Amino acid sequence: MNQPSVVVVGSGLAGYTVVRELRKLDTAVPITLLSADHGSFYSKPMLSNALATGKTPDSILSAGTMQMSGQLDITVRPYTSVNAIDVAAGSVSFEEGGQLTYDRLVLALGADPIRLPIPGEGVDEILSVNNLDDYRKFREALESKRHIAILGAGLIGCEFANDLAAKGYQVSVFDLSPQPLGRLLPPEAGRFFRDKLTAAGVNFLLGTTVERVSKENGCYQLFYEGGKVVQADMILSAVGLRPRTRLAAVAGIQVNRGIAVNRYLQTSIQNIYALGDCAEVEGKVLPFILPIAHAGRALAATIAGNPTLLHYPAMPVMVKTPACPTVVSPPDPAVQGEWEVVAIENGMKALYHDEAGNLHGFALLGTATVERNTLASRLPPVLA
Repeated sequence: MNQPSVVVVGSGLAGYTVVRELRKLDTAVPITLLSADHGSFYSKPMLSNALATGKTPDSILSAGTMQMSGQLDITVRPYTSVNAIDVAAGSVSFEEGGQLTYDRLVLALGADPIRLPIPGEGVDEILSVNNLDDYRKFREALESKRHIAILGAGLIGCEFANDLAAKGYQVSVFDLSPQPLGRLLPPEAGRFFRDKLTAAGVNFLLGTTVERVSKENGCYQLFYEGGKVVQADMILSAVGLRPRTRLAAVAGIQVNRGIAVNRYLQTSIQNIYALGDCAEVEGKVLPFILPIAHAGRALAATIAGNPTLLHYPAMPVMVKTPACPTVVSPPDPAVQGEWEVVAIENGMKALYHDEAGNLHGFALLGTATVERNTLASRLPPVLA
């Protein structure tokens, strides 16, 4: 009798995490991992600070496809794009032709960069970095460039801005928000963060948006605020990610912002699961490392025969901006409360308390980051 097979679609951190955790619990179950790209393993968070840390695209790569296949005793199929799921037949089919049956299917599809609908003849050349191949293209394009424009002052945009400025590039960052990290920091902390990165060489153009892009003599003109213009040698878009849900939706799997899963990471189809950037757990889409680690362990246990509810503890996020070390644990938007912000020497501490005085979130900047573990221990779990 053949042992039930597990097929994982996606070779990012989510896909490899659940495979690694499952292999710890079950050394025999047949596992096939399908990757739309090379299928090698690397740390995606390293991409946004690789310049300053002296990492090349090749040195970011941790293990190739054959290494991962051997280490985990799995079948890895690189350059295999799944274009359909047949729920009734329990199979996936491939753009390249052919299909594969499964007993349990794990969707670790990731997310796609959001592209702003900006008019102009230069917009098709705007770069986004969402994987190692994108990063190779970005690094190659950086050769002989001087001024880089970044669209988006969120976490990734600010990390790239700091990284580029640290290596001597001129950097201009556009964002509609009046401050960087607008979804993570209260206004006073946002100003502190902005000032630190500005001192490091980042030019923020906030409260505005790029209205049009043109290209002339190899340079891009970014028009904003009714005629003002910034000229740049390259444009990098970092305005956010959108969970990849189309494959699931077409198969009849319930989709909201992400692929809807319960606390067992199970979709609306009993033997199909989802985790990582593509998944939505009780209304939460959390595209960060720690949620993926917790989800991978819980899902592996469930697949191995020990149904395990997903729990998220407090999971502070470290922003990789050496010009202003920052750790944030945003409060749940549903919690009524207010920020208490205290400036300290070379730092700032912002604490979010509810009406009863309970701590629900924090933002620590500069020297205040040393309080990360102490404060995290006082936070309620993200998912109890």
